[in-house]
Amino acid sequence: MKRLVALAVGAFGVRALLRRRAHGAEPADELRAKLAANRPPEEPEPEPEATAPDEPLDGVDARRADLHARARQAIDELSS
Repeated sequence: MKRLVALAVGAFGVRALLRRRAHGAEPADELRAKLAANRPPEEPEPEPEATAPDEPLDGVDARRADLHARARQAIDELSS
């Protein structure tokens, strides 16, 4: 008798799963579509102004440039 009940419950679960899959898009997908439709069009970001090479850098900009140079070097070493 327990097996029959377990089989019936399992059958109902499989049926519910198949019905949900056949229903179509999930609620999260529908919500994403609604949000995308209501989102204003993206504006391109302005390009950051690059500092001229002959322009002296202050403390923060010099440290930032050094950090970026070291990061690029590390990435180049890892990729080769």
